[in-house]
Amino acid sequence: MRDMDSMTFEQIRKMTDEDARSALESIRWPSGVECPRCGSRDVLSVAGGRAGLYRCHACRKNPGQKSDQFSVTVGTIFEDSHIPLGKWVMAFHLVCSSKKGVSALQLQRQLELGSYRSAWHMAHRIRHAMKSGPGTPPLSGIVEVDETYVGGKPRHKGKASMGKVGRATDMAPVVAMIERDGRIKAVSPQKLGGGNLAQAVAENIHKDSTLMTDEYNVYNQVGKTFKGGHHTVTHSKGQYARRHKEMNVHVNTCESWFALLKRGVHGTFHHVERQHLGRYCDEFEFRWDHRKTTDAERTTAALQKTPGKRLMYRGLVGKMSV
Repeated sequence: MRDMDSMTFEQIRKMTDEDARSALESIRWPSGVECPRCGSRDVLSVAGGRAGLYRCHACRKNPGQKSDQFSVTVGTIFEDSHIPLGKWVMAFHLVCSSKKGVSALQLQRQLELGSYRSAWHMAHRIRHAMKSGPGTPPLSGIVEVDETYVGGKPRHKGKASMGKVGRATDMAPVVAMIERDGRIKAVSPQKLGGGNLAQAVAENIHKDSTLMTDEYNVYNQVGKTFKGGHHTVTHSKGQYARRHKEMNVHVNTCESWFALLKRGVHGTFHHVERQHLGRYCDEFEFRWDHRKTTDAERTTAALQKTPGKRLMYRGLVGKMSV
């Protein structure tokens, strides 16, 4: 089978489930099959079992291990899914190649899934796989930081809130931190106060960086901690860019990413529940970080992130923490 990095969607669509399983094995185990539980390579195919089922000799000798059998889906977002692997790979390609995202309803139609619930859960599991891991290095260099608010029209509760926008609304906040010509980190806190905004900046940006923001006064204190300095533009006075020595001071890169996110929310998904907004940010963050790759390469990169991640349906609907 061809390397997935060079496959078109039409070629992926024609893959059998066996082809998809082989592709996932080559992505997860490029140096050979290894046990997802203990990491041992002392494994063999199960004689007479279904294709892709292996047995780990190391786990077999461990009395505390409940099972010594495994497949490529164990310990990934695919585990216990009844959706064929071929459709999973197609779904990843659709999400990775769609600049403004793919709705669950569209996934249901294109993949001929049995229910909207299955498609919705599938889409959130893909977003969960795309999420940056805890070992991701902090942003560095020139880093822009800006915030926006996502949702419909403000829900006015009285005359005091009439006509207010931005921080005065009940819409959901999103904070974007973006390296110039580089990576992004986006977070969606429940509330956008000075404390959690400063904390997000401090946790995700290297102290040697140069910080660029608008005039929001919350940035002033945290900006003093960056060795590269803190530079601002005054949006309230119509200033959106200025020159400082050899640098262009602006947060227009953040504005570009916000435009993509909002077009996805309003044009593709139409409605995003606040509790799930962080995962939508993960999806748009992933595509931004891989914007200079092909659709196929982006799909492979997303599939490489599937091990070690699970997202149960009951966790999505709030019956238990994930």
